[in-house]
Amino acid sequence: MSLTSRHLSPNGLRIFESAARHLNFTASARELRSTQSAVSQQIRLLEEQLGLTLFDRVYRGVQLTEPGRALFESVQEGFATIEKTIARLQQHHRNPQLNILTDFSLATYWLLPRLPDFRKQHPHIDVRIMTNQGVFDWRKQEADVVIVFGDGRELEGVPRLFNEEVLPMCGPGFLNEYGPINDLERLGNVPLLTLTADQGQRWLDWPDYFESLGAPPPMAPPELTFNNYPLLVQAAIAGQGVALGWRGLIDDLLERRMLVGLEHLCLGTASGYGIVDVNPEDLSPAKRDFLEWVLFNSDHSRDG
Repeated sequence: MSLTSRHLSPNGLRIFESAARHLNFTASARELRSTQSAVSQQIRLLEEQLGLTLFDRVYRGVQLTEPGRALFESVQEGFATIEKTIARLQQHHRNPQLNILTDFSLATYWLLPRLPDFRKQHPHIDVRIMTNQGVFDWRKQEADVVIVFGDGRELEGVPRLFNEEVLPMCGPGFLNEYGPINDLERLGNVPLLTLTADQGQRWLDWPDYFESLGAPPPMAPPELTFNNYPLLVQAAIAGQGVALGWRGLIDDLLERRMLVGLEHLCLGTASGYGIVDVNPEDLSPAKRDFLEWVLFNSDHSRDG
């Protein structure tokens, strides 16, 4: 930084920007609630400090010189950057941002339907939802709270949102066509919809489901395979096959009879969704409010 730039007055640059924008010292003085002579004096002082002529004085006004135009563009860019930064900082202070990381399924079927309740209670908190379908290292994400699916070992000591409880589900029309589906043998002979394990998710799949219930896996290949659980659910609603549904995610769809759950074939495991406070040392009110809210809405809270 040169000696000259260190001695430039921010107020002088503000007056220059106004005068350059109006190309009239009197109009600039009116905007700044000053006088024409004071504006002219400040511009003359700035020109002396820079050793440059910034304005050509013409009849009934002024015109920018080439150095004046260059400085005007830079000053406007600088002021715009400062204003944006101040607005961003003020917005962050007024509305703290909370980053929630989870998978597509939990976000779609559990979090989003309930989020209006949280927003109603805490309208000042800006919630940012980040999603990832497969296995992910949440420690490397810019998240405040993570709602993650894992097994009993991974979720040891972590508050549970709900435990894994799985049941086959299908659209009412599909059940009318292929039903009744009273046992695993019949289930293994109807079109099945499956979620690919390409992304390494730990959810129960059809082979593990049948094995856990002591039955051989279905012989026929899956009717349709998806890498996105919401798409799989939509296919089940459309009557394209039977899919595995998770209690806590599909409850509303079952209640609205968009899906029919085969309750007699339900299976519970030690896995489930856990609520992770990524940085417990951060005691921000926004995160505290969300954790209290999500725990209040969890199965763990209702069971307790």
